[in-house]
Amino acid sequence: MSAPTLLQLRGITKRFPGVVALSGVDFTVQAGEIHALLGENGAGKSTLIKVLTGVYAPDAGTISLAGTTIAPAAPKEAEQAGISTVYQEVNLISALSVAENITLGRQPGKFGFINGPAMRRRARAALARLELDCDVDAELGSLSVALQQMVAIARALDLRAQLLVLDEPTASLDEKEVAELFAVMRRLRGEGLGIVLVTHFLDQVYAVADRITVLRNGQLVGAYATAELSRLGLVGKMLGREVSDAAGRVAPGSGVEGSHREGDAALPGAVAAGDVVLAARGLSRRGAVQAVDLELRRGEVTGLAGLLGSGRTETARLLFGIDRADGGVITFKGAPVQFGAPRDAVRLGLAFCSEDRKSEGILPNLSVRENLILALQAKRGAWRPLARAEQQTLCAHYLAALRIKTADAETPIRNLSGGNQQKVLLARWLATQPEVILLDEPTRGIDVGARAEIEALIATLRADGLAVLLISSELEEIIRNCARVLVLRERKMAGEVTAGPELTTEGLMRRMAGTHGEFPALPAEADQ
Repeated sequence: MSAPTLLQLRGITKRFPGVVALSGVDFTVQAGEIHALLGENGAGKSTLIKVLTGVYAPDAGTISLAGTTIAPAAPKEAEQAGISTVYQEVNLISALSVAENITLGRQPGKFGFINGPAMRRRARAALARLELDCDVDAELGSLSVALQQMVAIARALDLRAQLLVLDEPTASLDEKEVAELFAVMRRLRGEGLGIVLVTHFLDQVYAVADRITVLRNGQLVGAYATAELSRLGLVGKMLGREVSDAAGRVAPGSGVEGSHREGDAALPGAVAAGDVVLAARGLSRRGAVQAVDLELRRGEVTGLAGLLGSGRTETARLLFGIDRADGGVITFKGAPVQFGAPRDAVRLGLAFCSEDRKSEGILPNLSVRENLILALQAKRGAWRPLARAEQQTLCAHYLAALRIKTADAETPIRNLSGGNQQKVLLARWLATQPEVILLDEPTRGIDVGARAEIEALIATLRADGLAVLLISSELEEIIRNCARVLVLRERKMAGEVTAGPELTTEGLMRRMAGTHGEFPALPAEADQ
């Protein structure tokens, strides 16, 4: 006999200016079930959770919990209905005690004062449900991240939740802590609680989830029993391609079928790969990546592929000094280096184009000229300002070379199209004359024409002898532009693929799914 339906979302639609974030999405969770909600960047997972928890009001659709229709207008209303959420970043107050955090906003009172003994008893009862023996008087900030996460779950249970939403709960946990969290989740499932798990880690999904719902581009792809969906099949559904259609190097109809054929030793126009410029050995950061090894060579574009959350961007940030590594060594031209900040990397000859063009790239209220000369001026230092004539000459050169469409260099960059903004950012870094350039999703959110121009620019950089690291969620883009691809999975290296029979969308998908070499036969039916 199947478990009763606990949560039912029907036809959920949510629009923002110029974007349909969710389009008629259905989502169902049963009592006593751990249900994974998966999808790549922009799939609509966060929006769906925010609609469920009262952060956003849906434009269409209904929500029912335990057979009762609800319409939470705020997170507090969702909590009162029986829906509790625990986020990746623990949203509690580190300076307060464990007991104070668990009962915050609903502390038991006596004669107008907080009843301390009753508060502690209640906190201990919530922790006991998780089989945790923790000092409820301890300051929350003194506990490990894993214990703080458990306290957040205990607080959610103190709300008498029927449905628990865990948003990336394992992002900052090690393997032992993840195992302990999963043991807690299984106990809660046994008590009849419904649990929604939002995560990027496929190994963890298959370890703990009963069912999987996949979203893509704001639409429902489907809901599947975990035991009946292969990992390779899951990756295909998340990326929007079936394995049987993914055997070629480039998807039919892409317009570039002949640009990189099977067995090519190098891409057209490429110089032979030269000396190693930048390398990393055992590069690690807790909660980001583990023991990454890579080499970037002159005249070569190296691809970095993996699902969202695999550690692609985190690796680039470590290489550029934005984040500090916990372990490992970075070498530049064979000599160990330590980047205390990105400016150290820039001075040495590195450049980095962030995937977040709006927040970490352009300065929208400054002109094209001011945006373009920014990195070069930072490299020169405040005491060596670029003369206005130099700035204008530099801008004229790059506006022409990259075919940047703008009325003039004094136009605010916010007025340019996304593709032209991206080309200004590339020009910003090229002006510093780097030896290594790290490109994180350089074609995201731009039109087909601008994408082709940026890919042509990448080929030019390669031919000019730069070492290029290309991060992209578009596997065809990786294959078109790279002669060597590093694959990350679950924040670890999953292998390296060089030009040849394995450098196909299917070959990369298998490594991303963790099924490479396990199933000799194709198509997907053999991968069950």
